[in-house]
Amino acid sequence: MGEYSMAEAMKQFLKQSRIKGYIQAFQIEEAWEKIMGKTIAKYTDEIKIHGQVLYISTTVAPLKNELLYQKEKIIERVNEALGEKVIKEVVIK
Repeated sequence: MGEYSMAEAMKQFLKQSRIKGYIQAFQIEEAWEKIMGKTIAKYTDEIKIHGQVLYISTTVAPLKNELLYQKEKIIERVNEALGEKVIKEVVIK
């Protein structure tokens, strides 16, 4: 049996855990301003992950429109921030 660091053990646990999506959503929320900028972060109401889909909620119509055009960029930036390819689709609500 090999030795694992605490980080490796946590990563292995999260891979198999149901709470992984919640933790990733929390990580995205924490880094959202850095990922998308202050203005977008300010008017984003909620961020959720279900499977490989990132759900972004906002009540600001022009922002919704802007986010719709930036879906691919959002996917790239979020996956880069998480350090792995987690998100494959973005849904704007």
